[in-house]
This record gives sequence, structure tokens and C-alpha cells, in this order.
Amino acid sequence: MASAAAIELAHVTKRYGKVVALDDLSLSVTSGVFGFLGPNGAGKTTAVKILVGLARPTAGGGSLAGASFGSKASLHKIGYLPELFRYQSWLTAREVLALHCELAGLERSRWAAEIDRILATVGLADRGGSRVGTFSKGMQQRLGLGVALLDDPAVVLLDEPTSALDPVGRHDVREIIRGLRDRGTVVFLNSHLLSEVEQVCDAVAIVDRGKVVAQGDLAQLLGTSSVRVRATGVSRETRAGMARFGELDDGADGAVVIKGIDHERIPELVSAIVASGARIYAVEPQHESLEERFLSLLGQ
Repeated sequence: MASAAAIELAHVTKRYGKVVALDDLSLSVTSGVFGFLGPNGAGKTTAVKILVGLARPTAGGGSLAGASFGSKASLHKIGYLPELFRYQSWLTAREVLALHCELAGLERSRWAAEIDRILATVGLADRGGSRVGTFSKGMQQRLGLGVALLDDPAVVLLDEPTSALDPVGRHDVREIIRGLRDRGTVVFLNSHLLSEVEQVCDAVAIVDRGKVVAQGDLAQLLGTSSVRVRATGVSRETRAGMARFGELDDGADGAVVIKGIDHERIPELVSAIVASGARIYAVEPQHESLEERFLSLLGQ
């Protein structure tokens, strides 16, 4: 039996006057870390606003955490980090978290332990008493992530969670996201940093001009685009046989790269090379990067 979708968008359209922000957009997320990608103006933030009830769809519908968009039933089960947020500069990190504990309806007896847990999770354990106005952008981003993780939500929506972080901070956020996935939390990640998405996401949807142009498991979406073979005794006949599997390109170190090969045909390729009399030293499947796939889809 299939799992119920944690996030469901079904034929959602959103218009602002004559501008179509989302155009019959559908996607379903049941588990893991899901990347929602697209260029500026593609409709990513509009989709997130509809999910959390900050905007209403012109047409279509769906659900979040098993309940209708923006309903109290769904909002009590989710955490949300918007792309742009501000906390009062005169409040300490602990006071910001306490305020959100109250807004979320947590029992007051749980506040202290929950705030300690969150500060430790996002790397601010030693700055809980510091005022937000003294925080760097990266520290404020960590605090925003902490607010989103209060009360261990079932679904977490993160809009550009690493945009203001240095490499160490981005690494820490990746580890937090992996930890959420291991606990069974569904993470919906909206980001421009494709290298970050590639490291943590199980599946992605690429959206352009309000439409989904590609969607699926990350490994399936990227596939194997080429294979690099290092061999000796490669004759003209061997190269002709290799060319049956894809376009050949010679590497600077003497290796041959076969581009456009179906990964399921790699064993067949190896057998053909060996049968020709050549000796193989290495076979290295190479995957198209998410950035390359992204640009290719937008070009189409």
C-alpha cells in the first residue's frame, strides 16, 4: 500500500492578473528530502506560499501533512523557514524561540528543554543569551532554521536555508537535514544552490515558468551520461566497436570517454573491448551533474 503524500499539489494554477505564476503544477512527496528547483521567477516561492496558506490557488488543490493548505491541522504539523525573515533585534535567541513556542502552543513546561535542544541542533548553544541584533547573517539563518524545527514537525519546508551561510555552516545544515530524514521527517527544500541539493536530496522537481519540466528520483533523473575507460591495446577495430555504444572522446591521459551510453549497456561494452583483445584497467561511469541537467532542461 502506497504511503500517503506528505505534500500534494494537484493541477495548481496561480495567476496575478495577467501573470501566470504557476501553470497546472502537480507534484507529490511521500518521504525523504525533496528538492524544488528552478530559476528566479519560476514559481517556487509562490508554490511554498500556497502550501502554507499565505496565498490561495486560482485553480487546483492539494494537501500538506495530511490536511488542507493553510489549515490549522496542517500548520500544527509543519516547520517553515521563509527565504526572507527578520526577528526583533532587541530579543535574545532564547526569547525568539520562546515566542515561537508560545505561538506554536507548546506547553510551557517543555519550553526550556526544547529551546536547549534547538540551540544545540543549529550550533547556537553558546549564544542563546545574545541579542539577535549582534548576530551575523549566518547566525540569524541558523536561528531561523531552529524556529522551523521547534516541536519536531512531520514536514519541514526550507526556502533557501543555506543562502547566508559559509562552507562550515552549509555543511552543518546538510547534516541537520540528513538527521531529519533519518528520523522520518519529510523535508521540502527550495534552493538555487544546486550543488547543495545534489548532496542531500532523494528526489527533485525542476520547475520553469510555473510548470514542472522534470521530476523524479535524483539518481534516475541524472542517470549515467558517460563512461570513462582506461585500456591498453586499443586497436582501430576496438574503437569502432566502442563507437557503437556512444560518441567517443579521447582524454588527455589516454583514456577513452564514451558519451551518451545507457548505463545498462556498460557490461556489454566491457565484453566487447575484452573480446577485441584490449586489456581494461579501469571503467568509471560518470554522471551528469544536477547543474548540467538543470541547464539542459531549461534550454529545452
